[in-house]
Amino acid sequence: MPRYFFNTRIGDELISDPDGEVLKDPDRAWEMARAMIRELLRTEGADGALLNAIIEVTDDEGEIVLEFPFSEAVLLDSPDSPITKH
Repeated sequence: MPRYFFNTRIGDELISDPDGEVLKDPDRAWEMARAMIRELLRTEGADGALLNAIIEVTDDEGEIVLEFPFSEAVLLDSPDSPITKH
């Protein structure tokens, strides 16, 4: 199974995930990125800098598999928003 790394970009700063997670596929990586964002917003608060942050999910070669904006996670939690992936 592939390993995915969940790096957080806040402005020009990139906080790297050195260990990553072994997951079945990119859909599981999307679900994990969403859960991570929701937890960070819950514990740290939804301030402007954090709402503009992005989780960049990369593979073993360092290629970006997906980018998940924190603001998108907030929209997905809206009761009027349909749940979609990617």
